[in-house]
Amino acid sequence: MALEFYDALETRDPEARATALAAALPRQVAQARAGAPHYRALLADIDPAAITSPEALVALPVTRKSDLIRQQAEQPPFGGVVATELGALARVFVSPGPIAEPEAAVPDYWRYARALFATGLRRGALLHNCFAYHFTPAGSMLEGGARALGCPVFPAGTGNTEMQARAAAQLRPHCYSGTPDFLKTILEKGEELGLDLSSLRLGHVTGGAYLPSLRDWYAARGLTVLQSYGTADLGLVAYESEAREGMILDEGVVVEILRPGTGDPVPDGEVGEVVVTTLNPHHPLLRFATGDLSAILPGASPCGRTNRRIRGWMGRADQAAKVRGLFVRPEQVAALLRAVPGLGRARLVVSLEGERDAMLLRAEAPHPDPGLAARLGEALQAATKLRGAVELVPPGSLPNDGKVIDDTRPVPG
Repeated sequence: MALEFYDALETRDPEARATALAAALPRQVAQARAGAPHYRALLADIDPAAITSPEALVALPVTRKSDLIRQQAEQPPFGGVVATELGALARVFVSPGPIAEPEAAVPDYWRYARALFATGLRRGALLHNCFAYHFTPAGSMLEGGARALGCPVFPAGTGNTEMQARAAAQLRPHCYSGTPDFLKTILEKGEELGLDLSSLRLGHVTGGAYLPSLRDWYAARGLTVLQSYGTADLGLVAYESEAREGMILDEGVVVEILRPGTGDPVPDGEVGEVVVTTLNPHHPLLRFATGDLSAILPGASPCGRTNRRIRGWMGRADQAAKVRGLFVRPEQVAALLRAVPGLGRARLVVSLEGERDAMLLRAEAPHPDPGLAARLGEALQAATKLRGAVELVPPGSLPNDGKVIDDTRPVPG
């Protein structure tokens, strides 16, 4: 069967994509600075014309969700990061945080048509959309993508398993969208009730862990169920194709993988925090730190799409731990590594020694010298205001999992 693609952007030569970004990134930075008060102040000393590649983004500060929550409380409703007037928007959402997210009045604002097309959804097929339609934008994200493909949508929302199964038996949808496990729940309820749900052949899932056992369950029933990764702030970030080898980056974002707690990129293949710059002129988030961990996969997807790929969601980067009454954060570990250069990966292990919190800094040292451990101990105390032990280990000893603080203390029962 011939390969199909949503548009020509997916199969561009990487040089053509880089050329397009060289024009789009300065335009996006200029738009953010001109239209969004937060970026007008933050980027006052930045020349947009100099930001012509993903590598040049390192000159810009990182913005975190916690920054937006604080700014929105001080400057409602959007904290100065939206470059479109409120009256020109189609919808406004409020996700947990609380944090307000705009939806502009443009087709497929969240860019989910590309991910649904990769799943196999085509014009005229009915989408059974089991994402929430209230407060958070998830339902609107998938609906907008389906409508852009020319597909009608059943706005099923969440919960009500028996009603979901009966509605699917009546409406005969071709594709499900929702969390990874809820499709299984609906199908099992349909079997229990003796309903024919054989029309459901496709699924597009996100918002939860898509475990191998669940993949196998769907495959055994002849269903094609693929996943994507996105957020309520950014929309689609990456999506799976029929190749099922990592997630391909959306054409409307630029993704960096940074060492947690820093603005520093890590080498391809190393796990770090997913930081995203959108090419959305209405909500121009620049270097937005998601708090999620992933890594860049080498090479291109066997499916023929040429954009870079990530391994998918690999955990959370916000690994703060409270030690002896003080919070210790990845940013502090990054600070001590800057104070003692020449090291590889480092991990701060928090444990209990009897009834007392203890810290052990394990650091990869290519060329350890007799005073290195002592200097690291001093830097650790300066960064965290806490004393801890230091262990120097050979390069490559620490796992490539993005973990900077490993809290091994038992969770209180």
